[in-house]
Amino acid sequence: MPNHKNHQPHRQGGKNPQPARKQPAKKKRGNWLWLGLGLTGVAVVSATAGALLAVSLSTTPFLKQKLSPEEAAVFGNGDRFSSSNLRIPELIRPVNILVMGMSVLSSDVDNPPPEQRDLGYKAQLNSFNGLADTMLLIRLDPIDKRISILSIPRDTRVELDEHGVQKINITNRFGGPALTAKTVSELVEGIEIDRYIRVNVSGVEKLVDALGGVTVFIPKDLKYTDESQHLYINLKQGKQHLNGNQVLQLLRFRHDALGDLGRIQRQQMVMQALVEQSLTPATLSKIPDILPVIQSYIDSNLTVEELLAVASYGVKTPRDRIQKLILPGNFNGDGRNGVSYWLPSKRKIKAIAAQYFDQGEGSESGEKATINPARLRIAIQDSTGNRAAVQALVRKLERAGYNGVYIAERLTEPLSVTRTIAQQGDEEAAKTVQTEIGLGEVRVESSGNVGSDVTIQLGKDWVQKQK
Repeated sequence: MPNHKNHQPHRQGGKNPQPARKQPAKKKRGNWLWLGLGLTGVAVVSATAGALLAVSLSTTPFLKQKLSPEEAAVFGNGDRFSSSNLRIPELIRPVNILVMGMSVLSSDVDNPPPEQRDLGYKAQLNSFNGLADTMLLIRLDPIDKRISILSIPRDTRVELDEHGVQKINITNRFGGPALTAKTVSELVEGIEIDRYIRVNVSGVEKLVDALGGVTVFIPKDLKYTDESQHLYINLKQGKQHLNGNQVLQLLRFRHDALGDLGRIQRQQMVMQALVEQSLTPATLSKIPDILPVIQSYIDSNLTVEELLAVASYGVKTPRDRIQKLILPGNFNGDGRNGVSYWLPSKRKIKAIAAQYFDQGEGSESGEKATINPARLRIAIQDSTGNRAAVQALVRKLERAGYNGVYIAERLTEPLSVTRTIAQQGDEEAAKTVQTEIGLGEVRVESSGNVGSDVTIQLGKDWVQKQK
């Protein structure tokens, strides 16, 4: 697999680090969620650094299964990416981490525990063997000082050497984290994956509760029942403080027009809220409650030192330098046996790999593509209820040459500040549109209208400007 283009520790000062001691061989299983990275980071930063370092700097205390030498070699051959002094470790180069979330049912494994057999429903297991319910590729880049998070829909169509055409979520069942990492790397322009984290859905509830819950705005009523899993989702629209079980309901709901894309948008919303609300001094007092949960429900080939370096970097990164994307593609499907796939767009993936993962052509040139206003699809999502203000914005954009402007679904969450969202990851296009508007903020995330290149979520500041 290709080496990192930015693998240049000397740029951080000091000597080039020596290769890390080879990890004991370990094997596969599965786990669930971006929450694992965010919450794990919160759990181990700062005051606990000394205690954790005392446990071990070179072992992998979170590793639940052995990786063969061939499987371990998939993850950058164990190349070091963190410092090793007695202070809180720091990243010395960009690092890519694959995060998988596992929702494993008793029906998914051959031999479920005796106490979870014959219950009359499919019980959740604290297991890592099964389909990946959620998949994220996260890049932490201390050189560009940003974090890029790429959500990969679980229905993404891939072709596996021994299994033919499949959905990417099955790779964990076929070959554990190593096969999943290999498949993701090939999908995203050969990006090298350094480590993996698998988080079981059973632990998410406990993690959120240990943090004291999270406050989010639920965009609409969500109600769904699946007796076969004892899954009961019943959440009301509006701003609410959710406990762990309610967060799981929000994250698992996918029975709406957008299907898995809507679920990914809700995951990104919860992720943003957790980051903003959890990185506070008050969180440190909850560390004793969080650590045991991490140990029980997480499988990872990160060492303690590496985990501390990742967590420390996450805490120090400004929120506006965290960029959240969805793997470009569409849900056309191929009609084979009635199976619907997320069909990845190679052209758009190449652009995202170059811009956000420093991979492929154009990543070193620094050249910016010319933005053609007439070709941009710009969606307007109004949160103000002021139709005159919306029409005023449409006219302003059309006068500036933006011919692809359309009014999309309304936002139920009232916004004070207008957001211009780079829905497809084109930050320069979003900045150009935001400059034309003359107010608000730019976000690189996928929380807007899925059919747009740029989504404008209109806030009260635009209404005030019209007066």
